[in-house]
Amino acid sequence: MGILSELEPKNVFTFFEEITKIPHGSGNVEQISNYLADFAGERGLFCIQDSLKNVIIIKEATPGYEQEPAVILQGHMDMVAVRKPDCDIDMKKEGLRVAVRGDEIYAEGTSLGGDDGIAVAYCLALLDAGSIAHPRLEVVITVDEEVGMDGARGIDLSVLKGHRMINLDSEDEGIFLTSCAGGARVHCNLSLNRCERTGKAVEVTLGGLLGGHSGGEIHRERGNSNCLFSRLLYRLSAKMPVSIQELNGGLADNAIPRETRAILVFEEADNAGFMETVKCVEEEMQAELASRDPGFFIQVKENGSGVFSCITAEDTKKAAYFLTALPNGVQAMSPDMPGLVETSLNLGILKVEDAGLQAEFSVRSSVETAKAALIEKLQVITELTGGSCVISGDYPGWKYRKNSPLREKMTSLYKEMYGEMPRVEAIHAGLECGILGSKIKDLDCVSIGPDMRDIHTTEETLSIASTRRVWEYLVRLLEKKEN
Repeated sequence: MGILSELEPKNVFTFFEEITKIPHGSGNVEQISNYLADFAGERGLFCIQDSLKNVIIIKEATPGYEQEPAVILQGHMDMVAVRKPDCDIDMKKEGLRVAVRGDEIYAEGTSLGGDDGIAVAYCLALLDAGSIAHPRLEVVITVDEEVGMDGARGIDLSVLKGHRMINLDSEDEGIFLTSCAGGARVHCNLSLNRCERTGKAVEVTLGGLLGGHSGGEIHRERGNSNCLFSRLLYRLSAKMPVSIQELNGGLADNAIPRETRAILVFEEADNAGFMETVKCVEEEMQAELASRDPGFFIQVKENGSGVFSCITAEDTKKAAYFLTALPNGVQAMSPDMPGLVETSLNLGILKVEDAGLQAEFSVRSSVETAKAALIEKLQVITELTGGSCVISGDYPGWKYRKNSPLREKMTSLYKEMYGEMPRVEAIHAGLECGILGSKIKDLDCVSIGPDMRDIHTTEETLSIASTRRVWEYLVRLLEKKEN
């Protein structure tokens, strides 16, 4: 018996738990894709599994619904796979340890993958059901949404007949999303020289931060461990010759990094000054972050003395200046929608490897020209420092549709069921609707989903009650005829 097997709706939670047993982080989707294709095959449903591992499953309309407009149900199969430092799960090979706490489902020591596993579970439950009346269902489950929407970009949708799409990749019940920002990934690379250096090595860890989704939580201005480390490195480099031996911060470009770890090398004689600078910077940052990230800390552990292969002190200082000059966080708020972020970027991954320093950003904007200008700024700063940039995963925003029969039908039903109108909003985070809309002429789309919190983090939770209500709403929506 599964952990979630007694929760209602049983079919939804049974499929969701099955999904959590399959490793399906971005870039590791073959198993989950095969599971979906096998699901369709076992039920005799039309299925396409393309070379990217995207899956399309089609179920014909039930009797009496043949003339109703086909409905596209859409989500993505990959998750942001992150774990706590002390968690022993290999997320590339093992499933999750799901648990229940009151109304919340979570995963012990890791992210849960409710984003977007619950969308897949909804789709499978609808395809599996024999007693739910519905029009033709066209289920589109894409790969690698979390790392640039590669699946949506490469998928062929010519087999679809529908022009109405319900995207199931939202995290707030009662909020209907009808537009979103566009985005891109920017990989900044800076070549650095290495040397053999005699001195003292220490492991420095900046952590205790809340993190979060770089689209959904960027406006909260939580601490970014990579940016905080950059500030510390600048202060240290200004006072003494310090070298980077190792550096690793963040897990995904679209997740606000919670922890950055580095091994730094310096002269034994500079130990007192090093520790004093670290303590001073820690106190400054703790005061600044007291309300947003009260758990922030800087930890220093001795890592021995001797001869180390590391970045030269001169190039470490160059890296510190480069990182300090880079922008991060909210760059502009929308002048048209109060409270909505227009343009932002997140330094999600920071690391030093043999080739040098790599800084990876997620850039977002609802204004295409503003997105392009921010990318250009990163390119200019990087090139002025002697580095180079690679742009990937560029995707368009999703524009608001003034005339939307689907939105009208959905809001009307929501009011009928719950006695109030849903909130119709835009979102700063990226959704696949813009890309898919470029492939389907006149696509009418709304994005919904159950309540989830802290997605892309190890504190991610999914509301049981909200999942049930959204399921009930989806069933009613599919059963509701046009006339």
